[in-house]
Amino acid sequence: MDAHTDRFAAAAAEERWAMVRSIVAGGALGDPGWRAAFEEVPRHLFVPYYFVGGYERLWCEDPDPDRQARWLRGAYADGPLATRIRDGELISSSSQPSLMARMLEELDIQEGHRVLEIGAGSGYNAALLAHRLGDDAVTTVDLDPEITESARRHLAAAGYHPTVITGDGARGWPRRGPYDRIIATCTLPCVPQSWLEQCVPGARILAPFATGLIALRVREAAHGKYAEGRFLHTAAYFVPLRGAPVRPVRRPHTCAVPRRVSENDLFRFLLELTEGSLDPREALALWQREKRPERERFGITVRDGRQWAWLDDPEGPYAWPLPAV
Repeated sequence: MDAHTDRFAAAAAEERWAMVRSIVAGGALGDPGWRAAFEEVPRHLFVPYYFVGGYERLWCEDPDPDRQARWLRGAYADGPLATRIRDGELISSSSQPSLMARMLEELDIQEGHRVLEIGAGSGYNAALLAHRLGDDAVTTVDLDPEITESARRHLAAAGYHPTVITGDGARGWPRRGPYDRIIATCTLPCVPQSWLEQCVPGARILAPFATGLIALRVREAAHGKYAEGRFLHTAAYFVPLRGAPVRPVRRPHTCAVPRRVSENDLFRFLLELTEGSLDPREALALWQREKRPERERFGITVRDGRQWAWLDDPEGPYAWPLPAV
């Protein structure tokens, strides 16, 4: 199935326009360039099959017309789609379209920018980037050769040909740099120093971290490149970056705090961000003292071979070390 022999094209167009209208109603896609990308890139070509409810597989070639219709509707629903499961573990997905839209708008992409994407997934995000910037400006990297092979097929079927690399995303891809923007579609345990080295001064890095999205600005100084920025307001849940080191810390037990607190989204974010530095009781005391701080009060600094998370001020009293690579 490709863009020229797509028997779902007419029905998919109706579903796609409905998806875009929903995203716009939610406050995203105010940028006409990104709205055009979402209106024109056929998401269903990137998810010929996906899993719902754990293991039920919906696919475009299902002989049951009702299940086939479910597949097409789901391809344009505003939700994440599990596209690859291995040994019961989710290893790749197509992210929620409205979240993708917000992330792409937060990248603040300009004409002529070169972008590195970490985590190829289905290839859909790379297609949106290529629609906006052109194929040559976009590089996407994934560790898994099965993922990159399928991403290439999906991209070609939709008429896009960015550079798709099989490699360790934690190392970036210096041969195609330097980059003006780096976007990750997987959760980081830390910010790879190699990404900073592959960026031009002033570059922007946007990546899932803990249960949020960190937006870093790369700067040049006498001691070398450094990066600093705050979290966005938006919550974000992605599969972990594979290939990067695992944070060598214990997972805290939340039974030490009231259940209503341990299940609070902002408190869980604080626990994830300070894992290994604060136990749940310390985190709870801080959270209450600071009046349940929103994500955007937190930030990350990467400098002089170190990196740390902080609340309100990178040099203030609330700071927690992160592993550096």
